[in-house]
Amino acid sequence: MRSIWNGAISFGLVSIPIKLVNATESHAISFRQIHTEDNGRIRYRKVCELDEREVGQSEIGKGYEDADGTIIPITDEDLSHLPIPTARTIDIVAFVPAERIDPLQMGAAYYLAAGGAPAAKPYTLLREALKRSNKVAIAKYALRGRERLGMLRVVGEAIAMHGLLWPDEVRAPEGVAPGTDVTIRDKELDLADALMDTLGEVDLDDLHDEYREALEEVIAAKASGEAPPESPAPAAGGKVLDLMAALENSVRAARESRTGSGESRTGSGEEAEVRQLRRSRTAPKETGGKKSTATSARKTTAAKKAAPARKSTSRAKEETGKTTAAKGAGERSASAKSATAKGTGTRTTGAKSAAAKKATPKKAASRKRSA
Repeated sequence: MRSIWNGAISFGLVSIPIKLVNATESHAISFRQIHTEDNGRIRYRKVCELDEREVGQSEIGKGYEDADGTIIPITDEDLSHLPIPTARTIDIVAFVPAERIDPLQMGAAYYLAAGGAPAAKPYTLLREALKRSNKVAIAKYALRGRERLGMLRVVGEAIAMHGLLWPDEVRAPEGVAPGTDVTIRDKELDLADALMDTLGEVDLDDLHDEYREALEEVIAAKASGEAPPESPAPAAGGKVLDLMAALENSVRAARESRTGSGESRTGSGEEAEVRQLRRSRTAPKETGGKKSTATSARKTTAAKKAAPARKSTSRAKEETGKTTAAKGAGERSASAKSATAKGTGTRTTGAKSAAAKKATPKKAASRKRSA
């Protein structure tokens, strides 16, 4: 990669020769201005307004226009002898936690490449010190005619520098936030949280510039004489009249999208959660809804506790009934047996008495004959 600036990092009494390299690149498609009648290029010519002739790049320099319109020429030599220590030096002034840096201040990103073999050890020392401290270095440096503020941090095994805006260059967000008082309910926040959880995280490497890809398709189609592809139907828009309904529809659409892409979740539980949130919207007051919910929960718990008791009581009654019936059946059986036995005994005694009566006359007659 081509360096755009050569200098050194000043780290206390340590000086580290470095080269500044752009860390980012633009893939945007650029257009030329043309004459619509014949597609001729429109070019800007640099013309001196005093002698009204076009001048080349080698004849162009820098100048400062004073308040009265006077032009004060400034040469590259003047800029190279600016009375500041950061003309060719990235001067580290402090080390702070990364959280102290407001993202609004961050600008262009650069890689700092070690300037030769002698710079390898101090470069590595600074990199490892930044790693171990979990801090970033705040530095001043001069680039393109002005002194700038920068932040040094470790990226992989290299040191990167982000250009920072000066604190007074960041505007305060006055008049940006809504000027009216708005009340956000917990149920709306719950749905917003559900939508955030459904969308989940994303691997930034999977994101790409769809606008540039579509533009390339249009250019390729026109270059081959074909009609450019048609744009898709615009998404349904309009005013959001019911924020809760919009959030619910957004959660449902996001879940359907996840399901269609093979990232299905436990939809039944999530749909039940949305339905519960929707039902809770109809509660007249937050407190009343909570009380009724708690009351129903207590009733449900009491019913669950009472159910086994009723079952046990009914079972005990059934067992008691069965035992009583068994006892009654046993007693009736014993009575029947006793009666049967008594009847049988009576009939047997009567029979024996009758037989004895019949046998007595016979024995008496036999005794008379024998006499």
